[in-house]
Amino acid sequence: MSVRVPVEEATTVSDHQHQAHHQHQPHEHSEHDHARHQPDPDQAPQDYWDGRYLESDRMWSGEPNPALVREVSELPPGRALDLGCGEGADSVWLARQGWRVTGTDISGVALERAALHAAEAGLADRVEWQRHDLAESFPEGEFDLVSACFLHSFGDFPREKILRAAVTAVAPGGVLLVVGHGGWAPWQEDKPELDFPTADEVLAQLELPDGAWEVLVAEEYERTQCRPDGRPGTRTDNTLKVRRRA
Repeated sequence: MSVRVPVEEATTVSDHQHQAHHQHQPHEHSEHDHARHQPDPDQAPQDYWDGRYLESDRMWSGEPNPALVREVSELPPGRALDLGCGEGADSVWLARQGWRVTGTDISGVALERAALHAAEAGLADRVEWQRHDLAESFPEGEFDLVSACFLHSFGDFPREKILRAAVTAVAPGGVLLVVGHGGWAPWQEDKPELDFPTADEVLAQLELPDGAWEVLVAEEYERTQCRPDGRPGTRTDNTLKVRRRA
């Protein structure tokens, strides 16, 4: 995930190395952890997320998001942008499929782990890692795939603005993929205020020009996730996949 924090410039950390890489369920925090770890209003979000990552050797599972695998596997490889890349599982999976990838996140700790993950997979030359506060700066260039998986955050996080920037980064013929939660998990006791738009609401927020884009997928679906007590539970997510007409 990525959150808002002032940055002086985008920082490329392709050559950085750290002592850990990926983990947890495909690119999503435990909802219990989300509620327990709300940021202090006076804390810079970059410091918050670096601190969260430093609480453990790794936060995510190291496996790509199933929705990404499902929606991207049949696409011809090209240039990909992974927004809120975390410790890099989606980016590394894309690189393994032949994509040339730019992965971006607000946390330098996460990006160092992502770089190590790519190096251990023998894919360091196929992924560039950039640190961005997406509310303040955005990777340059056009991409055949722009992916934003579970790009949710607390506070004054301009998700709509970021996704509209993602629209402008898609090359003619390219795809924008937005995967999100449909709400807090049913077993979540504390439910802080957080916006969880539907796929149709995300589509409306993008303000795509008439006739310039094709909607490929706009759906909500249930999936199984491990609850904090180890038992399987069911929650709702959504996927929006649109293609820019060439």
